Amino acid sequence: MADSKAQRTVLMICGDYMEDYEAMVPFQALQAYGVSVDAVCPGKKAGDICRTAIQQASPHQFYSESRGHNFTLNATFDDIDVSKYDGLVLPGGRAPEYLSVNDSVLDLVRKFSDSGKPIASICHGQLILAGAGYLKGRKCTAYPPVKPVLIAAGAHWVEPGTKSACVVDGNLITAVMYKGHPEYIRLFLKALGGTITSSEKRILFLCGDYMEDYEVMVPFQSLQALGCHADAVCPNKAAGDKCVTAVHDFEGDQTYTEKPGHDFTLTADFEGIDASSYDALVIPGGRAPEYLALDGSVIKLVIEFMEAEKPVASICHGQQILAAAGVLKGRKCTAYPAVKLNVVLSGAKWLEPDPIDRCFTDGNLVTGAAWPGHPQFISQLMSLLGLRVSF
Repeated sequence: MADSKAQRTVLMICGDYMEDYEAMVPFQALQAYGVSVDAVCPGKKAGDICRTAIQQASPHQFYSESRGHNFTLNATFDDIDVSKYDGLVLPGGRAPEYLSVNDSVLDLVRKFSDSGKPIASICHGQLILAGAGYLKGRKCTAYPPVKPVLIAAGAHWVEPGTKSACVVDGNLITAVMYKGHPEYIRLFLKALGGTITSSEKRILFLCGDYMEDYEVMVPFQSLQALGCHADAVCPNKAAGDKCVTAVHDFEGDQTYTEKPGHDFTLTADFEGIDASSYDALVIPGGRAPEYLALDGSVIKLVIEFMEAEKPVASICHGQQILAAAGVLKGRKCTAYPAVKLNVVLSGAKWLEPDPIDRCFTDGNLVTGAAWPGHPQFISQLMSLLGLRVSF
């Protein structure tokens, strides 16, 4: 449930097969900024999971869909008191198709509507707003196939020029899809009364095929939402190329499971990258670090950041690269528990990630064990960069 120390508290209405990014990115980004987020689903309680869907462009006429992560709810739908919340977030995906005809969901949305509190809705989430009768006379956008329903509901449709487009109409923020998250989240923060300090930092992300899906996109878009310039590079690839990602999840087995994730588009060329032009380095986990740790150009880049004492944030298996670079000797850090041997043999002092979302800062180094720790991971990197969100 809500963190009593948070300056703002928002509600997120979830459902099975909501879009993976459209749930987790705002959920963890807002928490990193100091906003408490309660994620609920009708018919489910805190601790239950919602299955998510990975939806992205395909060579066919429509987007493709595959299984995403399991999203764990942290509050119970039947316990919700709208008066305790400062805003509402509606993810997209396929969940809104059936949530938009759920009377308890529509009653909840109408209460937010009557209160005038900020509402942020993305992709197919606007179907819920249409079902609640909230869109009559309101300007909005959405994923294009939703257009006929929204017009029938009385909305003033705004044709999106790009898939990153967002529209603001009073307390309503709508977006086309997860590509628009940086602006969408930034606009929602502003609607909540948030102010961003010390933006415009330049952050470099060290990527590779089968890096963990969340562990690249959540920090990438969270930092972009704060006004940072984020570049993603990969050895032997150029700007515009893609890295495939992996969904690593915890499903009761002795180790994590793996499924295909979203394709992640790189924004810069690896060749010729200049560490001196960036303020910080982020190393996602997943399986990519296993082979990136063998690449001399990667090792050289990491050493340059560490020797310059610039912030370096590494999560999960990313610490395999730090260990191979020889930069962990005498440092305190954590990692995914299966990487403990790499960390200890590199001369670092191992910090147990208990619970698994715990992250640590040692000087210029931020380390985390796995994607559940993103709120702490991003928040601690923000502190090193002097980034702050205040209300």
